[in-house]
Amino acid sequence: MRKINYKKGRKVQSAPLEYNGVFTEKPTEMQLFVYDEDDVVECQNINVEEFVKNRDVSKNNWLNLHGLTNIEWIKSLSEHLQLNSLIVSDILNITRGTRLDELDDSLFFSIKSILPTIGSNDISIEQISFLIQDGLIISFQEKRGDFFTHIRERLRTNTGIVRKRKVDYLLYLHLDAVIENFYITIENKEIEIEKLLLISKTSADPIIVVEIEKLKEVFHFLKRSLTPLKDALFTIKTIKEDDEFNSIEQSNFVFFSRLHQKTIELLDQIEYDMTSLDSASNFFYTAQNHKMNEVMKTLTVISSVFLPLTFIAGIYGMNFKHMPELEYQYGYYTILGVMLLIVVLMIYYFKKKKWF
Repeated sequence: MRKINYKKGRKVQSAPLEYNGVFTEKPTEMQLFVYDEDDVVECQNINVEEFVKNRDVSKNNWLNLHGLTNIEWIKSLSEHLQLNSLIVSDILNITRGTRLDELDDSLFFSIKSILPTIGSNDISIEQISFLIQDGLIISFQEKRGDFFTHIRERLRTNTGIVRKRKVDYLLYLHLDAVIENFYITIENKEIEIEKLLLISKTSADPIIVVEIEKLKEVFHFLKRSLTPLKDALFTIKTIKEDDEFNSIEQSNFVFFSRLHQKTIELLDQIEYDMTSLDSASNFFYTAQNHKMNEVMKTLTVISSVFLPLTFIAGIYGMNFKHMPELEYQYGYYTILGVMLLIVVLMIYYFKKKKWF
């Protein structure tokens, strides 16, 4: 184990706020929904000043921000909402896993959204963060997407109970939409598993093992992404009688309990799929070993048949002058007949023993 040397008086400098994801060319845009049970107002392509102006503290407010490249906007937004700099850093740093933090007056939730890439076997990974304050929920997306289109439509058309509930219910809908992406991804990868299971039974191409290992890596990543999310939802689920999560109403804890159950189901399905991949890999290696055994058995039978023939040929290949059979008129044909008889008898014996 490498030894770490600590220097006395070392000064730790705070890391600069910058987005470290791959969607660096996506512009930052903001969309605001101000709603209650009776009305909804939608503001498109606004900036921070317009958000402050249009926000109504007497109603529910959903600010959707996609594109994390405009650091000044995010800094200005954090200053207006008095956010901790560590929270802002977590929003911009997409290398961190799922997080759940309860601050004095805010709830922060960071999660990975995963979807299969169209026309490719790869998966698309995006970090989405949520911040809840009194009457306000902000969603931070790395790029524009259609994960929450159905939520916008429900707000516009007053479908369901979304406009009757507080913003914590909106958080539930967002998390449910992200978890639904895991279902889509797993279903897509299960189609690839079925194909590999069929190919592994008919083909001896080693590329099958490579594809199996790639799929295993994907499912391991899905498991690593879901496990902390399950733990975070379990935390919310188990402390509903406590006052720690003031941002979530008591009546809405049941919805987060449903999300926790969904993550358990997803993890169970991932375990099943990984077992199927192990089975496909084991079947491939078993088939290869069986094929190798058949080849070795055939070669062994051939070697066994030619061993006595080689012995006889070796005897009559010796350069002794006085060998009785050398002067025999039909000696050549007799030895050939004996050799043929030995071959026939050995093959009959091997067949009887079912050695091939």
